[in-house]
Amino acid sequence: MIVDCAIYRHGHRTEGPEDLSDALAEARAAGGFVWIGLYEPSEREFDLVTDEFGLHPLAVEDALKAHQRPKLEVYDDSLFMVIKPVVYEPDSDAVSAGEVMVFVGDCFVVTVRHGEGAPLAAVRHRLEEEPEMLDKGPTAVLYAIADATVDHYLEVATELQTDLDELEAQVFQPETGSSRNTASRIYTFKRQVLEFRRATVPLALPLARLAGNGSLGGSVPFVHDKARPFFRDVGDHLTRVNESVESLDRLVSDILSAHLAQMSVRQNDDMRKISAWAAMAAVPTMIAGIYGMNFDHMPELHWLWSYPAVIALMAVLEVLLYRLFKRRGWL
Repeated sequence: MIVDCAIYRHGHRTEGPEDLSDALAEARAAGGFVWIGLYEPSEREFDLVTDEFGLHPLAVEDALKAHQRPKLEVYDDSLFMVIKPVVYEPDSDAVSAGEVMVFVGDCFVVTVRHGEGAPLAAVRHRLEEEPEMLDKGPTAVLYAIADATVDHYLEVATELQTDLDELEAQVFQPETGSSRNTASRIYTFKRQVLEFRRATVPLALPLARLAGNGSLGGSVPFVHDKARPFFRDVGDHLTRVNESVESLDRLVSDILSAHLAQMSVRQNDDMRKISAWAAMAAVPTMIAGIYGMNFDHMPELHWLWSYPAVIALMAVLEVLLYRLFKRRGWL
């Protein structure tokens, strides 16, 4: 459905006609642009926008189906960019990603939102309070969306780092580190980092194109050349985010390896203790087994002190074995 539709002239909002064709013609005549926001539109709803703005059918298909990687596509009449905002849910310590598709033309912007994580309402409100920025045209809208999304990436990365520190502390606590659920918690956290990484890493290439960096230099249609430094700044922030994501991924893998090594050491300790107690139990069993045999001629069989002597011998051997195993760290 259409969430919002407005015409912007000289950085100020004016309510345009309900008919999209009239709104587009009015925006062109006034030297402004029209910004239409849609939320999970149906194919029938989006056909109206497609026909009026001449959007490319491949981009329209991507916008309707969603589940796209961040990318930038240039068509004859418009520019199409996919951005994946990320939301951190503190109650469940989970990361979920939405999608924002942005169509940019000579005097129009069409944004299509999927999921609940897109900051478009806040971006529109912020831009309307900065007429000088909004006066730059559709490029300003594309920059503001990318900037708000990447800034929120930084916040999510900070939250994930805090969760990772808490998880690391739990893993190395003697009383909780050996819990059966520890490995499951580590793996779940790694899945959250992977979900975050799918949103941030592919966005680097589109921002590099918009900033004109390296071999990707050159003007991008429908994007003003003076906007390059702004997109370059967003790209720098995204680089910080991607470095944080790489660090989180390595650390959580190291924590999982440390946990598994810790579990292996504890299992070896348990096996040594079991083996030591078994060896201590074998000595009296052996002696009792020998003296329990039905022999007529046996040393000291009819001796009055045979029983206490054998019990004392067992006790002495058990003490010696216990001290030996204790000294070697088996008990």
